[in-house]
Amino acid sequence: MQPFTLKYAFPKGIAHAVTPYHFDAARQLNMLPDGRPAISDPDLLLAVGTTTSTAGSATHFDD
Repeated sequence: MQPFTLKYAFPKGIAHAVTPYHFDAARQLNMLPDGRPAISDPDLLLAVGTTTSTAGSATHFDD
């Protein structure tokens, strides 16, 4: 039996986020569609705050 409050404390599902970059396992970097590292786009960094990847660690940043 699930406690009544847990029905409202947790969201029903996680919203799917669409990012303008993808993770390249060979380079260990987040890459833009044009082949540049995502970290090289200052407008993207201002919009999303960071290009955190989950390659090995949830606290890894593409510095």
